[in-house]
Amino acid sequence: MLYNQKRYQELLTELKPYKATLVAVSKTKSVEAIRALREAGQDDFGENYVQELSGKARALNDDIRWHYIGHLQSNKVKTIVPISHLIHSVHSLKLLKELNKQGEKAGRTVSCLLQAFIASEETKFGMTFDEMDELLHHSEISRLKNISIKGLMGMASNCDDTRKINAEFLSLKNFFEEKKKENMPDTVSFEILSMGMTGDYRIALDQGSTMVRIGSAIFGERKYTS
Repeated sequence: MLYNQKRYQELLTELKPYKATLVAVSKTKSVEAIRALREAGQDDFGENYVQELSGKARALNDDIRWHYIGHLQSNKVKTIVPISHLIHSVHSLKLLKELNKQGEKAGRTVSCLLQAFIASEETKFGMTFDEMDELLHHSEISRLKNISIKGLMGMASNCDDTRKINAEFLSLKNFFEEKKKENMPDTVSFEILSMGMTGDYRIALDQGSTMVRIGSAIFGERKYTS
């Protein structure tokens, strides 16, 4: 089986009361598996690696909404901009400027989320709340006409402490709601709060997530090859 049909339907049922979007994380999964899930009605797919996403987008040639959820480097922006429906991992003004530049060249507005650092693990990427606040009020933001900042994304600590995870998601939700009340440039809106993966999405939903990124629960555990 290319994906777990029963679990996929259960997830859709779980997410419905929250009106949350399901992003099926398809990294390392085959084009055939993605196509099968697409035929079942799944629109949104998430990828972590630029070259893998680029290859799958060419192979599928479909109306899939691709989400880039991995750490993005400036030198990869040119490749990802024409493909992505939403980029989840913007972590600096420098990256926003490059996205704007490539968006202008491609003749499109690049939709993205600012990535917040809310976990206790140093391996996670993202900005602190102070850094995000400074960026959102930076004078250059209003001049980036080919950028649309749709909201925020954050990943909680990879641990079994549900109270810790809950507190991390709550901190991002509170920041999200605080910024939502402020006057922002036309290039900024607070529509999306992307929190939660296979292991913690239920906690994220309870804390107000509007978008969850789930892979292994749908496709099974990933098998990496050397």
